[in-house]
Amino acid sequence: MTRPGNAARAAGCPVQPQAAVPLSGPRFHTDPHRLYAEMRRDNGPVVAVELPGGVPAWLVIGYRELHQVTSDPDLFPRDVGLWNQWPNIPEDWPLLPMVGRPMPSIYFSAGAEHRRHLAMVEPALEAVDPFALRRTCELLADRLIDGFCGRGEADLVAEYAEPLPVLALAWMLGFPDEDGGRLAWTMKTLADGGADAQAAYLAFGEQMQNLLALAKSRRGDDLVARLLTHHERFSDEEYVLDLMAITAAGHLPTADWIGNSVRLMLTEDRFAAALGAGRHSIGQAMNEVLWEDTPTQILAGRWAARDTRLGDETIRAGDMLLLGLAAANADPHVRQHADGDPTHAGNNAHFAFSHGEYRCPYPAQQIAEIIARTGLEVLLDRLPDLDLAVPAGSLVRRQSAFLRGMTALPVHFTPVPAVGGIL
Repeated sequence: MTRPGNAARAAGCPVQPQAAVPLSGPRFHTDPHRLYAEMRRDNGPVVAVELPGGVPAWLVIGYRELHQVTSDPDLFPRDVGLWNQWPNIPEDWPLLPMVGRPMPSIYFSAGAEHRRHLAMVEPALEAVDPFALRRTCELLADRLIDGFCGRGEADLVAEYAEPLPVLALAWMLGFPDEDGGRLAWTMKTLADGGADAQAAYLAFGEQMQNLLALAKSRRGDDLVARLLTHHERFSDEEYVLDLMAITAAGHLPTADWIGNSVRLMLTEDRFAAALGAGRHSIGQAMNEVLWEDTPTQILAGRWAARDTRLGDETIRAGDMLLLGLAAANADPHVRQHADGDPTHAGNNAHFAFSHGEYRCPYPAQQIAEIIARTGLEVLLDRLPDLDLAVPAGSLVRRQSAFLRGMTALPVHFTPVPAVGGIL
């Protein structure tokens, strides 16, 4: 791919090649806002970047440019088969599971094939009863809090924020109660990305295959049963891949939404009222996280269908474009009023769920919000004097340019008795 750049444009100098920015290093998880501001200053709204192994791509960090890319699925489809770098990609490339290969899944398909899967998945998600989901989340949250409330201390990432979404998703999918814990272990192991991640991925597929077989053998009103009643039939592989996509997309981003919101409320005086069961502050904190600390920082991706221009750059057919969701949210062109105040208060025009044809489906967004908000409300109701057990500056973020969540969130509180919630 070509890498023309914008160096020295302000001085009226000839356009110089843009040096590729390595998409790695600690600043992506320690100081991303300043890093993106420097990228914008030095490279403009479309940045040539280098992925592990010297693989080139474009990172779109301008709000308007990202809106253009996500609003034009014909010019910028989510069709990984178009990628002009496939001859250079080894089988063990570390980002391959995230970038993916063409496969019959709602996430890794494009155009008419993507819309075929969406027509099945979206109504099934929309039919989830929000009141039943909220009640289930309350019971699950109480059960998790019962596990540590008597100690007076906990790691809210490992003991609460990570397991709550996947247990709620297990209920929604129709997993037997005894299998929810196994799915939670699988998803945590996948998120950790350690030595057991590959085994966990295989177990993930097997769990979804078993769930599909179970759903075919019984009558039910869970999400899998609704997928099976769709008028168009899909292969078992397609059902399993879509179930894996729904679960993976719903787990870690929702877990990080919970964790990042708790961190914000515990470190910012503006949200102190939430710790006294001020429910309004919870919604404010959740929205601010989506603007300022969104769980998905960079999303792969889109691929140019033909040569084109974006910002001031020439994009070649088959070039990969990475969606800089967090950077676009911070674009000063859209973030400031004339008086300098940020514009995000009560504003949902962020890119946290992407945008356009390939965005996170609206029913999935609503499900994630119910899980996250309920989890936060129950937590702060049960433990109103919650506080960080370590200095805020010592909290460690996940070491990723793509995802933003904490590896741990140690807290302390006054011990309280268990309530014994039963599903």
